[in-house]
Amino acid sequence: MAAREKAISVVRRLHEEGFEAFFAGGCVRDMLLDKIPQDYDITTNARPEEIRRLFSETIPVGAQFGVMLVVIDGEPFEVATFRHDGPYLDGRRPSHVRYGNLEEDILRRDFTINGMVYDPIADRLIDLVEGRTDLERRLIRAIREPQARLEEDRLRMIRAVRFAASLGFTIDPRTFAAIQQLAATITTIAWERIGDEVTRILIEGGARRGFELLDESGLLQVLLPEIVALKGTPQSPDYHPEGDVFAHTLLVLSHLEPVSSETLAYGCLLHDVAKPVCFRQEAERITFYGHTEVGAAMSEQILKRLKRGRAIWERVAYLVRNHLRHVQAPQMRLSTLKRFLREEGIDELLELTRIDALASNGDLQYYQFCKQRLAELNEAQIRPPPLVRGTDLIALGLVPGPIFSEILQRVEDQQLGGELTSREQALEWIQQNYVQRG
Repeated sequence: MAAREKAISVVRRLHEEGFEAFFAGGCVRDMLLDKIPQDYDITTNARPEEIRRLFSETIPVGAQFGVMLVVIDGEPFEVATFRHDGPYLDGRRPSHVRYGNLEEDILRRDFTINGMVYDPIADRLIDLVEGRTDLERRLIRAIREPQARLEEDRLRMIRAVRFAASLGFTIDPRTFAAIQQLAATITTIAWERIGDEVTRILIEGGARRGFELLDESGLLQVLLPEIVALKGTPQSPDYHPEGDVFAHTLLVLSHLEPVSSETLAYGCLLHDVAKPVCFRQEAERITFYGHTEVGAAMSEQILKRLKRGRAIWERVAYLVRNHLRHVQAPQMRLSTLKRFLREEGIDELLELTRIDALASNGDLQYYQFCKQRLAELNEAQIRPPPLVRGTDLIALGLVPGPIFSEILQRVEDQQLGGELTSREQALEWIQQNYVQRG
C-alpha cells in the first residue's frame, strides 16, 4: 500500500468514528502543485487518547500539543488534534495550547500555502486563508499579521526563504519586511533548527536564490557573516571574470542540483570562505595563499556552529582543503595520482571542482583529466592487494618500528607506479635497500 493510501485509511477510520479529519500543511500544497508529497500530515478533532484507542500502533511524540504518530504497516503518519496556541514567549513554542476547532487550527499556521486542508474521502479542499490563490500567484505570505506569525516561531523567517527558493516563489512584501525587522533575533532559537533549515535551502533546489534572500533579508549577516564577508573581495579577472568572491559563490550555488548531498552543498558554499582572510595584492597580482587550509578550519567551525555532525564537517573540510589539488594531477607521479583518485570523497571533490570551474573561467581540463584517468584505471590498479606485509619484514630479520611504515609505503608507491609487480620483486628490493644496507 502506497503512503497516500495508508494516510487515507487513517482519515477514513477517523471519519467512521464520527471525527473530522483532513490532510493538512505541506502535503496539500504539494498535491495542488502536482508534486508527490514527501509525507502526509493529518489534522483532526479527535483527542490524543481517542487516537490511541482507534489505532493499534501509536507513538505520543507531542501529546502535550495534541500530536501523535499513527503507524500503518511500519510507516508513521503525524496526526494532530485541532488546537489554538497560547502566546509564544520564547520565539519557538507556545506557552500552552488548548484544543480548538478547524478554523483556529488553520489560523495558527505559518504561511497561506501551508494553511489549506483537504478531505481525501469527499475530495474537498478547505481554504480559509487564500492559500490556493497565493499558490497561483507564486507567493509566500504569512497568515494574518506577519510579524506576529514570525515572532511566534522565528524559524519561520528561514522557512519563508526556503519555500521561496525551492518553489521559485516570491515573498510577500509585508512578510519580507517583517523578516528584515526581526532578522537580528533569529539566534534566539536553537542552532540545530537553524542548521537544519540552512541545509534544506542548500539541497532542496534554488540554493542561489535562497542565499540571495538570506542576504537581502539580513539573516545571512546574523547566521553566516563569513559569507557576507566575501562581498567586495576581488579576484583575478583572468580566472574569475564573474566578479568578486561573493558573486562567484552565488554562481557556484546556482549549479547545485536539487537533492545534492549535504557535504557537496556545503563544500560549494564554503570552498572559498577564507579568501577575504588570505587576500593579498602583490603589484598587479591578486593571491590567496593558504586559503584552502584556512578555509578547511573555518568550515569546520561554521558547521559546528550549525550543529552538523562530525562526518559532515570532516568531509566538508576535506573538500575545501583539496578543491584545487586536481590542478596538479597531470604532473603527479603515477603512484601519487592513484593515491589521489582512490581517496574517500573523490567523487564529491571532482564534482566540486567541476562546478567551481563552471562558475569561473569554465576551464574543465583538469577535471576532465581526472575523470578520464578514473575511467581508465580499474579498482585493482588503484587499490591493488599489498605485495608484502609486516610479517614479511619480520621474516627478513627487520625489527618492527616506524621503519616498517616507510618500507611498506615505498613498496606500494612502486607497485602503484608499475616498478614492482610481484611479491618476489618486492622482497628482493627490500633486501637490497634495507636488509643488506642495515
